[in-house]
Amino acid sequence: MKLRKHKTVDDLQQLIIDNNDKEGFYGNGKEIADVPEIPITHKFADQIYIRQMDMKQGQVVVGAIHKHLHVWFLMTGHVTINDNGDIVDYIAPCYTVSKPGARRVIYAQEDSIFVNVHKNPTNEKNIKKLEDEIVCMTQHDFLKQLK
Repeated sequence: MKLRKHKTVDDLQQLIIDNNDKEGFYGNGKEIADVPEIPITHKFADQIYIRQMDMKQGQVVVGAIHKHLHVWFLMTGHVTINDNGDIVDYIAPCYTVSKPGARRVIYAQEDSIFVNVHKNPTNEKNIKKLEDEIVCMTQHDFLKQLK
């Protein structure tokens, strides 16, 4: 049953990619897409990478699959998250620990600020390199990197 849940999110991701030319759909399936409508801010501290996403009410994000244990915070707002089949409402302020393999579909019930905090032991500041280290785009790629 778990694989079906993952497959469903992969299918949703592919739907977004296939409809990329339509208003309101974004993504490219190979890397994390920069979407002006959903701004991402990057901050750094010693061995820490902080990624802030500002969502407007009604926006949906299909997140990448996280490779490592990390913490995320909802600073403001209210979101509903499907995390590998578990659907939970979060109202700011709150935080949780996210396990490897986590992949979230996030729906903003209201304007929200969502922050992920990742380890960055080499103090890398190249976002593409960091993304390659901390996330992958498909369940197949995640399982492959576990080997």
